[in-house]
Amino acid sequence: MDPVMTARVDSWTWAVRMFKTRSSATAACRAGHVRVNGDRAKSAQPVRIGDEVRVRSNGFDRILIVSRIVSKRVGAAVAVECFVDQTPPPPPREEVALVPMRDRGAGRPTKRERRDIDKLRATRLGEPGEASWLPDDD
Repeated sequence: MDPVMTARVDSWTWAVRMFKTRSSATAACRAGHVRVNGDRAKSAQPVRIGDEVRVRSNGFDRILIVSRIVSKRVGAAVAVECFVDQTPPPPPREEVALVPMRDRGAGRPTKRERRDIDKLRATRLGEPGEASWLPDDD
């Protein structure tokens, strides 16, 4: 049996490699990005085996169930054994058409570039391939 039954939440999240530094783990707790069993956690709040820890990073929550208490930073292989990750898979990324960007300071677009831009805008608005004001090539 492990003699240590609790650990500070900032220390535990740092030890299982959720944060690069202990101070960033403490700052995340202070900012409200760490929750223990649904409640906002202060950095000194103890975590126990079986607690649910939610860590917000990069815009989404990681949901971790504590399975082992560690207070010193451990290797990645050992860190994975210290929690059960119940984070749902991220939603599929939508296919976003890239918008052509002109280099800053490239000056005014040429007539050909302007027509290409108008064509692109027309297809985005649901119109057929060319803008309506362009003359037909009959």
